[in-house]
Order: sequence, then structure tokens, then C-alpha cells
Amino acid sequence: MSFYLQFLRRYTVIVILVPGLLAFTSACSEDDDPITPSVNEATLLIQELEGQNGNYLNTASPAIVTAQEVYEDINGAKKFYIFDTRTVADYAKGHIQGTVNIPITDVLTHIAGINMANYEKIVAVCYTGQNAGWITALLRMGGYNNAFSMKYGMSSWHSDFDIITSKLNSDKEGQFVTTEHPKAAAGNLPNINTGKKTGSEILKDRVTAVHADGFSNATIDVATVFTNPAQYYIINYWPVAEYTSLGHIPGAIQYTPKVDLTLAGALKTLPTDKTIVLYCYTGQTSANAAAVLRVMGYDVKSLLYGTNAMIWQRMKNAGEIHFDAGNDCYDFPYVK
Repeated sequence: MSFYLQFLRRYTVIVILVPGLLAFTSACSEDDDPITPSVNEATLLIQELEGQNGNYLNTASPAIVTAQEVYEDINGAKKFYIFDTRTVADYAKGHIQGTVNIPITDVLTHIAGINMANYEKIVAVCYTGQNAGWITALLRMGGYNNAFSMKYGMSSWHSDFDIITSKLNSDKEGQFVTTEHPKAAAGNLPNINTGKKTGSEILKDRVTAVHADGFSNATIDVATVFTNPAQYYIINYWPVAEYTSLGHIPGAIQYTPKVDLTLAGALKTLPTDKTIVLYCYTGQTSANAAAVLRVMGYDVKSLLYGTNAMIWQRMKNAGEIHFDAGNDCYDFPYVK
């Protein structure tokens, strides 16, 4: 009996010890080879944009100065650093005195090499304000919180450069509707994979990528949209009252500027598997917002010239924002 008792006692000790040793070995193994949690880059990026980066899209956007303000500066304090992104040929035909001609592809590099200590504002000038609105957003996200675009571009400076008037159109008034459309259900954020670990690093990488992709890839024209509106997730980037009173593109969904496009708001209702078309009154605000959303990873295109190219007469009759050369083109002097 004593032999069996000793055997049972030894076996019991082994049974008790083995699970403990296995647990200890497993714990050591986990410590030696920890599982690194995956980084949700989109969340980090948007938190950076809404936090440390100043939440530009929902505060200062679209950051515009008028031609009048620019004219007063070049004839006064000269505190603006003004650059013109038009082609070399068009710049040579006439430009604002003191401006620097910079290809749109070189803006970020050029501005990084300028000592901005003596300038209160960086002002981007283009043909209509849309290209400048796009690059201004990228500059703002790049840390240049004093970047602005000039309203209506050179079309506002002098009638010799006015190309907006030729784009004004009212032929879509009969196709605009007042039916309200709900936002899509909230889903996931876009998949971003830069390989960076912090919001600021991801933001820098994304700004560079969107800038390299170019403004033309961030735009779409009215004819293309109206060929098949259902192909797009169309955003009417207006206050809700105007969405219902002035009408909108069939199927367009209203998003309130400075309110809806936040993590706490309706940002996650934007689709990640469909092209988004964003439109405003003139195309300048939508170009600005599209740049930010593209940095976030959304496939967004700004509708060129906005409602100026669709229901211009209705906008004018209602006293809403629209380009009118008689009021918006100053015929300020220019140099060649």
C-alpha cells in the first residue's frame, strides 16, 4: 500500500506542476514575442486634422481674400506673399504686380523654401479661384495657417482675364429638384496605408500624395455628372435651407459646411467605394473641401464652377452667391 500511496503522491505533484509550468512558459513566450496592435491610420489622420492641425475644414475653410484686399496690400503694407499658378504664357500676358509665377506642381516645395516671417498672408492666385482653393487647403494642412486663395482668381482682377463669365449657365434649372435625400448609413473610414505611425506623419505623407496627384484629378464637369448622376454620391455643400429652397442635383444629399464633415458628425456616412461629387456655389469652396477629403482617403471630385454652371440665373434672382462681372470684376491694373 505504501508503494501505491507514494506513486499517487508523486503523480499528483506532477499533474499540479505541469499546468503551472505550461502557463509560465506561455507567458514568457508572449512577453518575448508581443503582438503589435495594428494602427488605424485613417482615424489617427482625422484626429490630427481635427485636433493639432486646427480642424481647418470645419473652421476657417475655404480661407478666401478678395481681389480688393490684394490690391490694397500691394499698394500699401505689402504684407502678402502672392503667387500665381497659371501657365508661364498666361502669366506673361498679365499678372498682379509683385506676384511670383509657380507651377502648381512645385508649390509645396517653393513655399517651404521661403522665409515667411515678413508676410502676414500667403495668397494663391489662379484663373478662377478653384485651383487656388485646392492648393490653399493643402498648404493649410501642411501647417501654413496663413494661406488664402483669392476669390474668383484673375477673373476678378481684370476683365481681360475673366473666363468665369463664359462658364455661367442656367440650363439645368429644369432638372434641379427639391426632394430631400437622407445621408447614407455610417460606415467605415477609408483604408489608408502609408506605413507611418503618428497622425502628423500620416498627414504629411497624404498631403504630398494628393498634391502629386494633381488638381485635375480632383475635378469633374457638369456634363459628366448629369450623364449619370446615380453613379456618384453627390454632396450639396450648402446650408439646408438653400438645399430645399433653391433645389439641387437629382439625388444630391445635403451636408452643412463646418458641421457635418467631422468624426463626431456625419463624416462616416461618406462612401469609401464610390466617387463623391462635391458642389457649392462657385467651385472654390468645394475645391478647398475636396482637397481635405482626398487627403483623408476619399475619392472626391469638386464640381467645376458649382451652381454658376447650372442655375446661375436662379442664384442671381434669389440674391445668392454667384459671379457677376459687373460687380465681381474690378479691372485693377496689371503688369506684363
